[in-house]
Amino acid sequence: MRILCLNAWGGKLHDALIAYLKVVSPDILCLQEVTHSPESGKDWLTYRDGTHVLDQRANLFRDIAAALPGHVGQFCPAAQGVLWDGDRPVASQWGLATFTRATLPIIGQAQGFVHKSYGADGFGDHPRSRNAHGIRVWDHARDRAVVVAHMHGLRDLDGKGDSPARLAQAGRFAAMIAGLSEAGDDVVACGDFNVLPDSATFDVLAGIGLHDLVIGRGYAGTRSSLYAKPGRFADYLLVGGAVPVSRFDVVANPEVSDHCALMLDIATG
Repeated sequence: MRILCLNAWGGKLHDALIAYLKVVSPDILCLQEVTHSPESGKDWLTYRDGTHVLDQRANLFRDIAAALPGHVGQFCPAAQGVLWDGDRPVASQWGLATFTRATLPIIGQAQGFVHKSYGADGFGDHPRSRNAHGIRVWDHARDRAVVVAHMHGLRDLDGKGDSPARLAQAGRFAAMIAGLSEAGDDVVACGDFNVLPDSATFDVLAGIGLHDLVIGRGYAGTRSSLYAKPGRFADYLLVGGAVPVSRFDVVANPEVSDHCALMLDIATG
C-alpha cells in the first residue's frame, strides 16, 4: 500500500502536481491546502492577504478527482473565504482532501477541527481554523485494517515554536486517531504540522504509539527549493511500531509544491 502526503500549495504548480500524481498513483493521498470553488468555472483565481498574493487553482479538488478516476475523494473544508477573479470576489472553500483507491473499502472515518471551528465568514486572522481527517480502510491483501489520518497545523505569525494552542491541537489530533483506530490496526499519521522537530506534538503522538520517520531517518527538511524562508521543517509522517515500512522518502524531485511530498510504502507480506 502506498500513502502520499503533501501540502498542495493551492495547486500553484498544477501541471507538475497532476503529472506526478498520475505517475506515483498512491493508494491513499492526503492533501493539505486544497481549493474548492464550486460556483466558479475558472481554472485560476488569486489569493490576496495584504502583500501576500498567490495564484490558486480555482478547483484543485475537482482537478485531482479527474486525474485519479479510480479513487474516491473527500473534501474537508476548514473555511470559506474569497479568492479573486480580477476585481471580482469569488467564494472559495479551503481545506483538506483525501483520495482513496476505490478497491480499498473505507470502514471508518473521522473529521474534525484541531484549532478553532469552521470559518463560515472568511479565512480570518492568523492563526486560522485548522482541521483533520482520518479514514480506516480494510487492506484485503494483508487482511487487516489501516488507519490513515492527516492534519494541517495552525500557522502562527510568531513562528513554529510550541504554544498552548499547538499542544491542544496535538491532543485533538491524537484523540481523533485513537477514536478511529482499533487494537491491531496499522496507523499512519501525517500532514503539514507547522511545528519544529523538537515539538511536544511528537510526545503527544508517541502517547498513542506513533513515531516520526522524517526526523527519525535523518532528513534535513521537508520544504522544496521554492520555499525561500528559513526553517526547513513543516511536514511529518508517523507510524505505529508494527507498521511494516518497506520504503519511506521525502521527495525532493520533482518539485510539485513549496513542500516536499512524503511517500510511504507499506510491505504487502
